[in-house]
Amino acid sequence: MEKMKAVVTYAPNDIRYEEYPKPECGAGEVVLKVKGCGICAGDIKAYHGGIRIWGTSEENRYIEPPCIPGHEFYGEIVETGEGVTDFGIGDTICAEQIVPCGECEFCKNGTYWMCKRSAVFGFKKYANGGFAEYIRIPKTAVKHKIPKSFTQEQSILIEPIACGMHALEQANIKHEDVVVIAGLGAIGLSMCNIANLALPKMVIGIEVKENRIAMAKEFGADVILNPKNQNVTEEILKLTDGLGCDVYIEASGNVNSANQGLELLKNHGRYVQMGVLGDLVTADWNMIGDGKELTIIGSHLSARVYPAVIRGIEKGLIKTDGLISHKFKLAEVHKAYQTAESDPAAIKVMLEP
Repeated sequence: MEKMKAVVTYAPNDIRYEEYPKPECGAGEVVLKVKGCGICAGDIKAYHGGIRIWGTSEENRYIEPPCIPGHEFYGEIVETGEGVTDFGIGDTICAEQIVPCGECEFCKNGTYWMCKRSAVFGFKKYANGGFAEYIRIPKTAVKHKIPKSFTQEQSILIEPIACGMHALEQANIKHEDVVVIAGLGAIGLSMCNIANLALPKMVIGIEVKENRIAMAKEFGADVILNPKNQNVTEEILKLTDGLGCDVYIEASGNVNSANQGLELLKNHGRYVQMGVLGDLVTADWNMIGDGKELTIIGSHLSARVYPAVIRGIEKGLIKTDGLISHKFKLAEVHKAYQTAESDPAAIKVMLEP
């Protein structure tokens, strides 16, 4: 069996750069030579044994080790299986992060990103991810061609930006809205950019890292607040005549941010949970119903927005410059993870074969 180099997850805090069987191409499938793959916050949480990935036992475990992480990938098709007609060898493509089953209620009614099987690349043996030299794209995966003009950075950022765009769609932003985006990583910065395309009244970013604060204006935030040295609630109430914001998008994954959002929203405000929270949230639930009559909305993956993201980047409407802060080779995966987690200058860290 032909081998390739890959990063393989075995257990919490146990990922290894080693030889792994090169994927074989079945009917309806394609194999990509990976050009690059971003490191997601979910990859870091999985590495540290996050309970949503590893569960509390084998019965409720989501991940199926040993498997190859990475769902923010793109690459060049080097092999096509029988029946593939929409894509050819040499095409540069990416695939949406979920591999839908094509058979459940959600797949059949078109909401495939909510697939009951919920197989995300990088967490299942049959859906190995992009931290490798090659990746097999299953038949049911949702694939998209990438323009030849796209840079490596633009291509890798399609997936995270698509997640942010879906969250914004869930928020249903109107022109008179004051929009707060909490957490200005690569996705949060992109959301500032895309939210502005809807021409709301104001976009406010909340972030604690200085390099991201410096970039936020460039990406469209009208106001940036740092909770380390400002009372965010007081400042936003000042900016909104004491009413609060219309939309609060939680993109940081910080439990405290969730409570902050409920407090900051005005009556009839809309809260969107996009970030993956590291723990349970304890909140005054009466604020939602008997208090402000809030709308609480979830945002999962990227829905049907990949084509729009690709068009937006191609037209120059969606910015990508500066979002990739670090590049590492696959063999440097441990250094890459450490940088993504601990380096104050890190925004989006990527791996390349």
